[in-house]
Amino acid sequence: MATPSRTQPPPPARGTSVALLLVAVCLVAANMRPAITGLGPLIDQIGTDTGMSVGTLGVLAAVPLVAWALFSPVAHTLSRRFGQPRVLLGSLIVLLAGTLVRSLPGVSDGLGEIVCLWIGTAVIGVGIAIINVLMPAIVKREFPARVAVITALYTALLAGFGAVSSGVVVPISHIELGGDPAGWRFALLVTGIGLLPFAIVAWWLAHRGPHHAHTRAPEHRGRTGIWTDPVAWLVAAYMGLQSAMFYMLVTWLATISMATGRSEVLAGVDVMVYQLLSLAGSVSLPFILRGRIERFAPALIPSLAIVGTVGLMLAPGAISVWVVLLGLSSGSTLAMSLTLMAQRARDHDASSALSGMSQSVGYLIAALGPVTFGALHALTDGWIASLSLLLVVLVLLTIVGVFAGRPRFVLDPSR
Repeated sequence: MATPSRTQPPPPARGTSVALLLVAVCLVAANMRPAITGLGPLIDQIGTDTGMSVGTLGVLAAVPLVAWALFSPVAHTLSRRFGQPRVLLGSLIVLLAGTLVRSLPGVSDGLGEIVCLWIGTAVIGVGIAIINVLMPAIVKREFPARVAVITALYTALLAGFGAVSSGVVVPISHIELGGDPAGWRFALLVTGIGLLPFAIVAWWLAHRGPHHAHTRAPEHRGRTGIWTDPVAWLVAAYMGLQSAMFYMLVTWLATISMATGRSEVLAGVDVMVYQLLSLAGSVSLPFILRGRIERFAPALIPSLAIVGTVGLMLAPGAISVWVVLLGLSSGSTLAMSLTLMAQRARDHDASSALSGMSQSVGYLIAALGPVTFGALHALTDGWIASLSLLLVVLVLLTIVGVFAGRPRFVLDPSR
């Protein structure tokens, strides 16, 4: 049972503020992945320049995922203390600071460069962790009648700009500045910052004025009980399994592609196509969530990836076909998991708590996925065992989807 506080959250925005808020949400979404996806294609350059081993660089790539797992639960506490708009604005500034620090040039023996690289990457992870959690709750509050549509829109932008970043970051690093290649620091700076200053300004403009003045969220008893709520764990499991699928593929798909005989360039294209088709999968979700099928959508969507994974195992030469199925399923399941964070909560405060809990669990699983996938490849010197792991994850995702699709709510005293 809820006990209202002295102040209540403002009603959803109306009129011209809706358009500005939608633009702000879109700009924020466009900046949620480029700082992360741009790192992978530059791994070789960074290793050559800094002397870091491949194993160490792999750990560096996992730092943002670990940060997401550790700091996702903090987002709900901060938003209740300072308000969601202020916390998200602060997180955008943290993301900007991390991107700048990561690209600082080294001094003397290069130690400062490596320290900045690690610290900047960690700070980027912290900033994005908070944004990841707050976006579903903000959509729930500001666009209550269009949750699935707005979620699909910002998920598509997230995936699309992430894909663009991974595709252009290497060419940018080869641009000549003063007769020398610009290098990985400049490339990460350009792709990481991108539209970030515009997102900060747009978010500030959309939330200034009395309509968006800070108000405390209504107090709810048992809000900390989100960690013992069975519905919350279903959403967390769905988020974790789909995240594991995405990061296993985005990390190892290029290597799998080259193992089929494709060139390094074509393998990179395969990864970009995978992410771009994730965008298409995200956009398609609102059309899937119609009528009676809405309840079964979380369980049905992974079927495309199951077919794609089995295809990679049996006919790897047709990888271009399987990438299409994997990308569509990956984008749809991501949008579905974010939609569940809003749909399985009765208000934006519960949605924020659910988002923080489920993303903390989800990204912890996601951080383990690529490591286990790679370890199986190293042990067997092949891809069947690794792809079998992916297949198990997808089957579990389907089973969890059956139960997560039921129309129940977290922290619901009527259950």
